[in-house]
Amino acid sequence: MLGDYRIEGRGASEIAASIERGVGSGDLGPGQLLPPMRELAASLGVNPNTVASAYRTLRDRGVIETAGRRGSRVRERPASTARGSLSIDAPPGVRQISEGNPDTALLPPLHDAFAAAARHHDAGPVLYGQAAVDPDLARLARAGLDEDGVPDGPVAVTSGSLDAIERVLHAHLRPGDAVAVEDPGWGSLLDLIPALGLRTVPVAVDDDGPRPEHVERALDRGARVLVVTDRAQNPTGAVVSAPRARELRDVLARYPRTLLVEDDHGHAIVGEPLHPLAGVTDHWALVRSVAKAYGPDLRLAVLTGDRVTLDRVQGRQGLGPGWVSRLTQRAVVELWTSGAVDPVVVAAAYGQRRDALLSALAERGVEAHGRSGMNVWVPVPDETGTVARLLHAGWAVAPGARFRIASPPAVRLTVSGLAADDIAALADAVARAAGPVRPRSYG
Repeated sequence: MLGDYRIEGRGASEIAASIERGVGSGDLGPGQLLPPMRELAASLGVNPNTVASAYRTLRDRGVIETAGRRGSRVRERPASTARGSLSIDAPPGVRQISEGNPDTALLPPLHDAFAAAARHHDAGPVLYGQAAVDPDLARLARAGLDEDGVPDGPVAVTSGSLDAIERVLHAHLRPGDAVAVEDPGWGSLLDLIPALGLRTVPVAVDDDGPRPEHVERALDRGARVLVVTDRAQNPTGAVVSAPRARELRDVLARYPRTLLVEDDHGHAIVGEPLHPLAGVTDHWALVRSVAKAYGPDLRLAVLTGDRVTLDRVQGRQGLGPGWVSRLTQRAVVELWTSGAVDPVVVAAAYGQRRDALLSALAERGVEAHGRSGMNVWVPVPDETGTVARLLHAGWAVAPGARFRIASPPAVRLTVSGLAADDIAALADAVARAAGPVRPRSYG
């Protein structure tokens, strides 16, 4: 059943760790059937309850799944094997357009902002027991949220969007709860949910965001949470339009106990307006990161939401890291107040590259999507073959498997590093590698 791999251990934690090591090393592959609990207990000389506890721990961590009499198996994408491991290395001479990074030429220099933050710190150092959020950052963030129609709520600061989402989920859910997520969607989020012991429920998306009928189906079947990307959806570039927002709010109003989590992924890098969904459910949260517009290494995101959710998040944060560096927060304040980034210019730069690639692909009969942001999503009949052929042609693209649950095969192209004279050559390569694809929705 397990080939040459030998599960070891006497206690539940040791047995779980042994299985997880096998999964991480690849000795126990996706779909691998594990021994029945009584059989493994007999071979290890332990009580069956000990093995049951180990399996339960692994299930909660998203490493294995249990299907009653059919036994326990390693998940097809265990939490020990992150979707990021599906990245494509670009050998010398191959252009890397798979990583989803912003154009460094559009990121602001940070020296002056951190120098000003250091001077501010020297004048009044932040010590234990002080507020976790810089008051100027909270004021500026709340003003921006008000301008975009986001309901009133307190402001917290986290170490990026994924940190915020994890904290919100942890504040409300228990292992085994179901989370409705976009499919295709953000690979890191699709990894995080099973790692927390939660279940993913895929929701199809189109260019206007999550499809309402799929959202309603997920909520009707017991999903306790809906996670939505409002703008620059990764990987498709979808934007929640005003009509779609009204439809989704109508659905959510029928399920007021749903926890709504919104990720404004396109903040400060897209020109399309925000159409928030918050306000119709009892609990909600909206997060904005500075990563795409100001630099991924700042590791800072602003979170707002209903007071209960924010109280839980901040209370738990206080028992862990305490706060996100106020020095970094102050540097972000300096970047915001100095106008270091012009969102209109940034949105136009990405938009021009993205639209040029979409047009070039359309001219060659290739379906592609990308209403906003820095990515283009190209449905293909053969994902693995397309990635391989493009790599041979000199382009490293992201396989859609990093972002999919049940949606059809595709590849993701990041436009942030493209110049105008790259577009035709890339479109030619994609057309040869993928061929024309009959139009269809993502899901």
